[in-house]
Amino acid sequence: MILKEFRQMRRDRRTVALMVGLPILLLVIFGYAARFDVTEIRTAALGPGAERVQGMLDDAFTVVVSDPGGGVEEAEELLRDSEATVAIVTGSEAKVLVDGTDLFTAQSAMRRTAGLSADAEVEILFNPELSTSAVMVPSLIGLILLFIGTVITSLGVVKEREQGTLEQLAVTPLRPVDVIVGKIAPYFLVAVVDMAVVTTVGILIFDVPFRGSIVMFAAFALVYLFVVLGLGVLISTVSRSQGEAIQLAIMVLLPQVMLSGMIFPLQSMAAGVRWIGYLLPLTYFVMGMRGIFLKASSAAALAIPLLVLTMMATVIFVLAILRFRRDLAPKRTAVEPELALEVAA
Repeated sequence: MILKEFRQMRRDRRTVALMVGLPILLLVIFGYAARFDVTEIRTAALGPGAERVQGMLDDAFTVVVSDPGGGVEEAEELLRDSEATVAIVTGSEAKVLVDGTDLFTAQSAMRRTAGLSADAEVEILFNPELSTSAVMVPSLIGLILLFIGTVITSLGVVKEREQGTLEQLAVTPLRPVDVIVGKIAPYFLVAVVDMAVVTTVGILIFDVPFRGSIVMFAAFALVYLFVVLGLGVLISTVSRSQGEAIQLAIMVLLPQVMLSGMIFPLQSMAAGVRWIGYLLPLTYFVMGMRGIFLKASSAAALAIPLLVLTMMATVIFVLAILRFRRDLAPKRTAVEPELALEVAA
């Protein structure tokens, strides 16, 4: 039995790769990404003393805006559009403004600016109480949709292959894109309902503010849904069984949870790991949701995350369709369309 299991394990290379690769992946992720000490804080120095303030800041502060003529209104706008996390305003309205939507970065910034704030008022914007719920609930919407899109959708499509109905679909006059759209439509509708429920519960029970545009919220949610559903279909096309689909879905889910900025700030991650976060759809969805819920960020400020998600949705769906077409092509036969549809039914 032992020899038999070893031989079977040797044939199942994907499972072996997961058993060996997952612990290494977790070690790398937790070692380089699971950090709360923020070492890079995007800072704006405004007012007549902007240059003097820059000389007083330590290496953790990266000055991205320096404007001797700027004031409090400009500082608030920079934080609202996520161009800076901290804004130090000098002059008659001496203030240190901190973006409260990134908890660990905000806390680190407040500690590091304590010496500078003796004669300045410190104000936390957008999340004055540094509430964890206000920051996490918008991000959890993305995580829930990611779970539905990758795990549930991939299992539903793989089930067709295991039951042999994929071969029946292959002989119908339906194009691969028609099959994919037909398969994901129910999951899309369920995900929309889940999104609405989670959003409503978050606002009513956890008292999460919603300050932004409903139109931008809907745009982000719909585009992100296409991304995660496309991922689910893509996973299903490379999986031979539901077990393999679950394994691949876990490999997709784990990095997104750890490296998207949902829990650990991207600024605290090592440069070698941080770039992975910028390749993940959840990263841009989290940016968008926090900007919409907490900051009422402008459409211009949210344009780049939305554009990146749109590009991801396009690329992933094209890959899924091409892969699905390759799976169906060898099974295409000269069966009459009417008979094929009857067999599939």
